[in-house]
Amino acid sequence: MTPLQILKQETHSIGISSRMLKNGNGLEMHILEAGSRDNNTPCVILLHGFPELAYSWRKIMPSIADEGYYVVAPDQRGYGLTKGWTAKFEDDLAPFRMNNLVEDIVGLLHALDFQEAIVVGHDFGSPVAASCALTRSDIFRGLCLMSAPFSGFPV
Repeated sequence: MTPLQILKQETHSIGISSRMLKNGNGLEMHILEAGSRDNNTPCVILLHGFPELAYSWRKIMPSIADEGYYVVAPDQRGYGLTKGWTAKFEDDLAPFRMNNLVEDIVGLLHALDFQEAIVVGHDFGSPVAASCALTRSDIFRGLCLMSAPFSGFPV
């Protein structure tokens, strides 16, 4: 069994599905999703920390979905099953700059056909979530930072 097959088997029983989705910023992102999708359902995006994956959110996603939200947890750039990045020693690190990580999440939201979302970040996901909310307040209408305070944009 592949890691994706194992993940699908494990999470399906608790109401979470798994799929790959092109985000328009060069990635094919692996996402976990829960809850119903319609035009009136608010979207919550959960951003994992280091060295975690979308899988880290599996225990809380059904509860959030039960409250009436469509919940998405992606494997961020450089993590898990998300594809489209390289990890060679000599590679340029520009694709991992904060503005590009924000564009990854904006692209994911658009690929999901949502115009706005609430963004939640844990650990390394916190500065990404904060940067999303600060730079794209037209899209990210709510913000929650967990275990890592926002100390400003990286230089």
